[in-house]
Amino acid sequence: MEYSPLSACCFGPVKRKALLLSIMVLIWLFMLYSCVGPCSSVPGVLIDSYRDSGAPVVGRRTERADLVSRLLVAKTQQPQPWEDVDYEDPPVRTAAAAASRDLLNDEPAERTDDWDRGPGQPRAPEPSTLSSFSNGSGSKKLPQAIIIGVKKGGTRALLEFLRVHPDIRAVGAEPHFFDRNYDNGLEWYRDLMPKTLEGQITMEKTPSYFVTKEAPARISAMSRNTKLIVVVRDPVTRAISDYTQTLSKKPDIPSFQSLTFKNRTTGLIDTSWSAIQIGIYAKHLDNWLQYFPMEQILFVSGERLISDPAGELGRVQDFLGLKRIITDKHFYFNQTKGFPCLKKAEGSSKPHCLGKTKGRTHPDIHPEVVQRLRDFYRPFNMKFYQMTGHNFGWD
Repeated sequence: MEYSPLSACCFGPVKRKALLLSIMVLIWLFMLYSCVGPCSSVPGVLIDSYRDSGAPVVGRRTERADLVSRLLVAKTQQPQPWEDVDYEDPPVRTAAAAASRDLLNDEPAERTDDWDRGPGQPRAPEPSTLSSFSNGSGSKKLPQAIIIGVKKGGTRALLEFLRVHPDIRAVGAEPHFFDRNYDNGLEWYRDLMPKTLEGQITMEKTPSYFVTKEAPARISAMSRNTKLIVVVRDPVTRAISDYTQTLSKKPDIPSFQSLTFKNRTTGLIDTSWSAIQIGIYAKHLDNWLQYFPMEQILFVSGERLISDPAGELGRVQDFLGLKRIITDKHFYFNQTKGFPCLKKAEGSSKPHCLGKTKGRTHPDIHPEVVQRLRDFYRPFNMKFYQMTGHNFGWD
């Protein structure tokens, strides 16, 4: 055997064997790590070929395939970091765009795509709609949280902002289960929900729940632990916004003033008109408090959802027991539209704003009518402030 001074002085036979063994272990670990991604499909192929041939599948191979599958699912569920990108506002479409706006309108239940996209641009995938769901991972659950109102308060904006969070899975369309489709049963309702993984929250939003008398008892019967979110807005502005949407669909309806008053001379407000009735928040909240404690209801300011979306979303994330992932870096303020937009949604590099129907120009309402409405709502607003412990500053 050839003599080496280095091996003689530094490495005996035992040490040389230990060193060689360590190197082999490191090489094996490196090869195993490298194979997890590209070779993940191999076990499934082997198992399928065994099944097709009629031969029994070896248990250890099946376990290995399940392990690789779980590793891949865990990897894909990691939330991807957001990049800060500067976007220029889109060009002004019309001169009327700068007029008073219905900033955060809600569309009818059948509308599920409320975000602007460029011509031919495909819709970005919903946050957390990952390959694991297409492979059948996860399960459908009844919602643990529901945005129950109010119409024209900003519920669509809140839902779309929340869907950025990787731990929130939400239905895009409004199910209207607890007001219109309750007879279909809970299994029908559950089947509408997206699949979720462990630790994710299932959500839906239907603004009409807040004013539906039967909704609190029905939701409580489903689960008393359901968390409820209400987006509220100055009731006068909300009523005008409500009327504006109806006017866009039915241009021949009577004027706002004639619908507001039972008698214009006496100034008696017609509370049977839904646009007026919805804004009596204290009355509707009293119905909900008979079934849910106040700590299970979060009130989001529609005004602050525009001026400080990250702040309001922070409160919502805390309320839902989630990590504050949605922050200032996700938003930019679109001067043309007059409200905040998402810098980008998951799976897209383009900014996303509420669609063209968001930002309708309000009709001119006589100041006297507006003032009479403010006087009408003031005592109800004061009661609502007392009930919630929060002054929304509408007076």
